[in-house]
Amino acid sequence: MSAKRLGFRLLQMLIVLIGISILTFLLTYLSPGDPVRNMYLAQGVMPDEEQVAIQREEMGLNDPFLVQYGRWLTNCLKGDFGKSYSMNKPVVTLLLARLWPTLKLALMSMILMLVISVPLGVLSAVYKDKPIDYIVRAVTFFGVSVPNFWVGLMLILIFCVQLKLLPVVSSGGSFKDLILPAVTLAIAMSAKYTRQVRTAVLEELSSDYVVGARARGVKEGKILWGNVFPNSLLPLITMLGISVGSLLGGTSVVEVIFSYPGLGNLAVSAITSYDYYLIQGYVLWVSIIYMVINLIVDISYNYVDPRMRLRR
Repeated sequence: MSAKRLGFRLLQMLIVLIGISILTFLLTYLSPGDPVRNMYLAQGVMPDEEQVAIQREEMGLNDPFLVQYGRWLTNCLKGDFGKSYSMNKPVVTLLLARLWPTLKLALMSMILMLVISVPLGVLSAVYKDKPIDYIVRAVTFFGVSVPNFWVGLMLILIFCVQLKLLPVVSSGGSFKDLILPAVTLAIAMSAKYTRQVRTAVLEELSSDYVVGARARGVKEGKILWGNVFPNSLLPLITMLGISVGSLLGGTSVVEVIFSYPGLGNLAVSAITSYDYYLIQGYVLWVSIIYMVINLIVDISYNYVDPRMRLRR
C-alpha cells in the first residue's frame, strides 16, 4: 500500500471514529434514566433530589450537549474514558482487564475454526457432488442454522452436567475454562468458513490456468496446494478480518452463558446497569478494533495477491 493511500485510509478512520463518537454520546445522552441516580443505586444508596441536583452540577451534566461532548472527547483523547458507575473503576482499567481473556478466547476459537474449516472446505470442493461433499454441506447447513446459545447450553449439559469433565463457569484462568466457549464459537464460524473455502476453491479449480496445468501433467496435489489454495485466500482473509474484529470486541451471548470474563460480558453488564461511561468506552474500543483490523487486512492483500499491487 502506498503512503498516499495509507494516509487517505487513516483520514477515513479518523472521520468515521469522530462520527461514531458523536452518535454514541448522543444515544447515551438521550437514553432514559439518570446517570447520577444509577451511580447512587449501584452503590446501594437511595439519593434525594438535592443530592442528585448537586452531583449533576459537579459532573457537568447540566451543561449543553456540545459542551458535554467536547469535554468527554477531550478526556478520551487523553486516555480517560471516565469512571464506571456500577464498578467504581476507570473505564480504561476495566477494558484492559478484560482484554487478555478475550484475546485468549479469540485466538483459540480462530485456531479451532481454521483447523476444521480449511480441510473440510478443500475436501468438499475437490470431491464436488460426491458423497463426502453432500455430508460436509449437510453438516455446515446444520452449523449455520443452530444458534450459539443452544450449542453452548448443549455443551454444558453434556460435558459439565453429565460427564463432569469441564467447569460450568469459565473464569478464563486455565485452559479448561477456554475449551467450551472456544468450541461454541468455532462451530458456528467453521460452518460459514467451510462454505467460503469450498466456494473459493471451486472457483479457482474452474480457472484456465488449472486446465492448462493439468494438460501439462502437473500433479493434482501441486496444483491444489501450490496454486489453487493460495489464490483462494483473498476472500478468506476478508472474512478472517471481520471475525477477528467481532471476537476481540467480545462475544456477548457465549460469554454470558459461560460467565466468561471477557469484553462481551462486560458490555452486557454495562447495558443492564445503564453504565453510560462504560458503554461509550466499549463502543469506541470496538470501533477502533474493527478499523485497525480492516486496515491490516487491506495491507495484507498486497502480500497475498501481487495483482493488487499492480492495480494500485
